[in-house]
Amino acid sequence: MSLYERYEKVFSDISRPFAFLDMDHLDFNISFVREHLKQKKIRIATKSIRSIEMLKYIANQFPSLTGWMTFSAKETCFLLKNGFDHCLLGYPVLEKNEVNQLVPYIREGKEVILMVDSIEQWKWLQQIGEQHDIIFSVCLDINMSSAFPFLYFGTKRSPLVNEDELVDIVKKGVTYKNTKVVGLMGYEAQIAGVGDQPMEKWKRGIMPSLKKASINEISKWRKKAVEMTEQYAGKLKFVNGGGSGSLVWTAEQEEVTEITVGSAFFFPGLFNQHLSLPLKPAAGFGLRITRRPEANIVVCHGGGYTASGSKSIDKFPVPYLPDGLYYLANEGPGEVQTPLKAKGAVPNIGDTVYFRHAKAGELCERFHLLHACRGDQLEAKFRTYRGEGECFL
Repeated sequence: MSLYERYEKVFSDISRPFAFLDMDHLDFNISFVREHLKQKKIRIATKSIRSIEMLKYIANQFPSLTGWMTFSAKETCFLLKNGFDHCLLGYPVLEKNEVNQLVPYIREGKEVILMVDSIEQWKWLQQIGEQHDIIFSVCLDINMSSAFPFLYFGTKRSPLVNEDELVDIVKKGVTYKNTKVVGLMGYEAQIAGVGDQPMEKWKRGIMPSLKKASINEISKWRKKAVEMTEQYAGKLKFVNGGGSGSLVWTAEQEEVTEITVGSAFFFPGLFNQHLSLPLKPAAGFGLRITRRPEANIVVCHGGGYTASGSKSIDKFPVPYLPDGLYYLANEGPGEVQTPLKAKGAVPNIGDTVYFRHAKAGELCERFHLLHACRGDQLEAKFRTYRGEGECFL
């Protein structure tokens, strides 16, 4: 029985569209991550999973779990309320009401770490700490992008791009009595988030060279940043690096104590471009074929789940099963219908097309449930954040 036939059998009674999770593939991916972490701890990126039940399932497979990387204060409160702990907010937060809601959990002894990359953010946290007579734990986010001549290779995020800027903020920030520096994050987005083999063919010749040149700079800068931060702020509890796309390389970097992983578990469409990740597609969604306007063209109902980021075809969901289905040149995934061209056997009206979302967690913003199968059996239904009635960003 082919994988497509197995899915059709297992999910036959579920209304389309629906989101699915292949537990066999998920377990394979979990094993790969666990094996390649080496001696590093893991911090799971909640934005890539967005399901309490699934986060707990994955966490139970990692004795080296150090905590969670969350993406908003509101989401962090939601997780803390549901029994989670050791949360590192991956992005600066400036919503006072939401940060105030974190205070009771911190008083209870929950570990909540807030991200800063500017003195304005830091001072703002200090003022709230004074009001509540509480000490906030903070993590410094340094910029790991590479500024090559005529090209900025990376993401526009932290302004901390050199030693002088880092020393300046640390020397000022450590004078604030209601905050304490406990960690440093150096996320190599241009390695973790950029594939080795992009869909745009013109990029394939230059991307490996850019990544190689950038790698040579990354570890030197992150090591130096750790040294300088500890000189003024004392010994750090952790140094966070990596992402799913740079897992294998980051695990070898001596200055890193923990690696953030999320997308590797679901292995979404964008990660086809990462040749270092021989993983299996674990999550996606199914659409019903409702039309066949031409002999080799079928139309699915729904499907307009384009991922965030720069405008390019690799942000489209990837037609996964059955094989041989492609987008039309002048149409993509549509708001209420998605036409596909068949190169080979043409599916019938009433059949299902299975897609992989380009990004991992964004799939869960579209569906209340992840219908999980193991082998040829429907095993469970995992509620997403949306299924819990939540929407954070």
